[in-house]
Amino acid sequence: MDIKAKIGDIVERVKSDKDFAAKFSSNPVQAIKGIIGVDLPDEQINAIIDGVKAKITLAKADDTLGSIKKLF
Repeated sequence: MDIKAKIGDIVERVKSDKDFAAKFSSNPVQAIKGIIGVDLPDEQINAIIDGVKAKITLAKADDTLGSIKKLF
C-alpha cells in the first residue's frame, strides 16, 4: 500500500466531503479504517492521521498566505 498516495486521497476527501470531514474530526481512526479497507495496526493508522492533518494544515497556511499576498 502506498501510504503517501492514501494520505493524498484522504486529504482530498476531507476537503471535498463535509460528512467525511466531520467524521474525520470526531473519530479519525474509524474514518480512516472505513475508507482504507485494510486492517492496519493503530500505529500505522495514527501515522496516516498525522500525515493527513499535516497536509491539511499546510494547505490552510498556503490559502492564508495567498490571501495576504493579494492584499499587496
